[in-house]
Amino acid sequence: MRNVGTISRGIRTPIIKDGDDLVKVVVDSLLKASKTEGFSFRDKDVVAITEAVVGIATSNYATVDQIAKAIKDKFNSDNIGVIFPILSRNRFAVLLSAIARATKKITLQISYPADEVGNDIMDKEKLKKLGINPYNHVITEAEYQEKFGDFKHLFTGINMVNFYKDVIVKEGCEAEIILANDPRAILSYTNDVLVCDIHSRYETKEILRNNSKGKVIGLDEILTSSVDGSGYNTKYGLLGSNRATEERVKLFPEAGDSFVYEIQDELKKATGKTIEVMIYGDGAFKDPVGQIWELADPVVSPAYTKGLEGSPNELKLKYLSDNKFNHLSGEELNEAMRNAIKEKDKNLKGTIETQGTTPRRYVDLLGSLADLTSGSGDKGTPVVLIQGYFDNYASQ
Repeated sequence: MRNVGTISRGIRTPIIKDGDDLVKVVVDSLLKASKTEGFSFRDKDVVAITEAVVGIATSNYATVDQIAKAIKDKFNSDNIGVIFPILSRNRFAVLLSAIARATKKITLQISYPADEVGNDIMDKEKLKKLGINPYNHVITEAEYQEKFGDFKHLFTGINMVNFYKDVIVKEGCEAEIILANDPRAILSYTNDVLVCDIHSRYETKEILRNNSKGKVIGLDEILTSSVDGSGYNTKYGLLGSNRATEERVKLFPEAGDSFVYEIQDELKKATGKTIEVMIYGDGAFKDPVGQIWELADPVVSPAYTKGLEGSPNELKLKYLSDNKFNHLSGEELNEAMRNAIKEKDKNLKGTIETQGTTPRRYVDLLGSLADLTSGSGDKGTPVVLIQGYFDNYASQ
């Protein structure tokens, strides 16, 4: 039996720039790390590459003016409703500048007491004390400033209502802000609506399209093809984009499928092993203090090799130890556990022996692990090597 289970290593690479041969950089960095750190590769190892460097290397960028042109071409409206954006200077502020350049007035509807991914917009306890029902009450900007205007986010120290208003006004656009959770509230102000939520976007668009006489378009429908030479993403549009500069964003990777298989092929040539490869963005986990649900990308992994399809099919060792094998101990217990794993059904879904295991896809679990390993700051490890993930207690 192996004495070590899953190992996750952040792999240092050179700084990735526009136009770099990322396949070569990733493979060379992995091979160099294996020599300096003294580890070897095995079949079913997983190499995860952050979406950020894939977008950079493939030059998948768009400028504010290119985005503004795309939005103006879609709407051609003097008053665009912008509904349910996440509260993020990195993720949405640059896009808001582009929207403001595409129209004369923005009616901005923000959800409360927090955005879709858990960023607070107000003091929740104060909201309760005031007896405001977030399910049906529309808060005007004046009411917000009167009752919650002193609120600042726990981590950033910024009031995003004020921040977003400043972004809009700076572009010479009129700003009107409301806080409401019913998508239909925006239709009292304008029928042309840009839907900006991520994971609930299909429901929001359906509700609005059933009630609006104007145009209802999602961020995932903007820049699905190139505009004036811009980058694009055919599936997610502007979703998953990040600030690059004040005038440019990096889009979610477009050429992911061919990329992961290229790396797999090159690693097979170099190591003789079949190594799975994936691109990862935000992990899917929640901060227990700030209450932020990390997943601001439309998916954890936009591209991965076929061997990463599926979900874990695992037994709960603690359950077996406390129940079926509670009369055993020592090596006899260990051997019984190993045999149970070897003989388990191929589909354990719904069985009592699996209770408490994590019913999520491999790519979501692995992507979350990779995101936590690489971090989002100055670690310089945009590549993560995960070994032993598909091992279990019975692995030799």
